[in-house]
Formats: sequence, structure tokens, C-alpha cells
Amino acid sequence: MNETKKWYESKAIWGAVVTIFAIVLGFFGVQIDEQTKQVLINETTAFASAAAALVGSLLAIYGRVKAEKKIK
Repeated sequence: MNETKKWYESKAIWGAVVTIFAIVLGFFGVQIDEQTKQVLINETTAFASAAAALVGSLLAIYGRVKAEKKIK
């Protein structure tokens, strides 16, 4: 395993988050089946990647607008 990825691109991480969320909801009487968990994991992973790309793009634009020196 030589390739790397960001933590928010990991389905294992999001699977753990969704499982913890499901456990907490279970305390309140809400049950989430395995198929729904898989959908949540896939959608959350995609959303997190898109959100990170958006934030990164916005920060790059903001940084260039606020920059005090020209780019050569």
C-alpha cells in the first residue's frame, strides 16, 4: 500500500463515522439498515471530497485577491 489519499476520502473513516452516528440514533430508537449505511458512506465521501475541493479553490482565490505582491 504505497498510494496515499486524504483522510476525508477514506470510506473506512466515513464508515466508522456513520456507524457511530447509527449507534447514537439507536439510543433514540432510530434504526438504520446496512443498505442505508452504505449509501450514507458513499454520499458522505463524495460530499466531503467536493467540499474540500470547493474550500481549497475559494482559499486560493481569496489568497490571490489579498496578496500584496505580484506573481512573476
